Amino acid sequence: MDNKNMKEENRIKHYAAAVTAAAAGVFIDQLTKYMAIAKLKGQEPFVLLKDIFQFEYLENRGAAFGLFQNQRIFFFISVAVICAVVIWFYMKVPMERRFLPLRICAVMIVAGAFGNCIDRVRLNYVVDFFYFKLIDFPIFNVADIYVTVSTFALVILLFFYYKEEDFERIFHRRK
Repeated sequence: MDNKNMKEENRIKHYAAAVTAAAAGVFIDQLTKYMAIAKLKGQEPFVLLKDIFQFEYLENRGAAFGLFQNQRIFFFISVAVICAVVIWFYMKVPMERRFLPLRICAVMIVAGAFGNCIDRVRLNYVVDFFYFKLIDFPIFNVADIYVTVSTFALVILLFFYYKEEDFERIFHRRK
């Protein structure tokens, strides 16, 4: 097998791993939401650390901080655009160890977007259940963690880890 075919086979394996990881992330998100519905819906909050952290069921029909209430079409378009951009970006990133953090961030953002999108399609709202009472942070879920942590990590990576030469390799590479 020549070098070009080996690289193509390696790329296909990376894509398959990314799809598998995203599916696993969505599964974990949906499992935790199922458990929240089964154990928390209609119940008092389950306090883990008094006045600090608790599990509290919430049906969120908007985005973070209550923005865009009942704007389902907006959310579906947003998920489609985010996923298209992330998939395009993923395909541009070289399949080298140095760029693995970018690929992981991309996979987690897609997993989070799909996890919340499934709720919106299936339930017409997103199930949230983590609540940091100490700082009165909005109630959130596993998919929100994926998106928030990955986006934050992506910004840090892009501003502080990767160099101009890396961006040249990503966006102007030759086949």
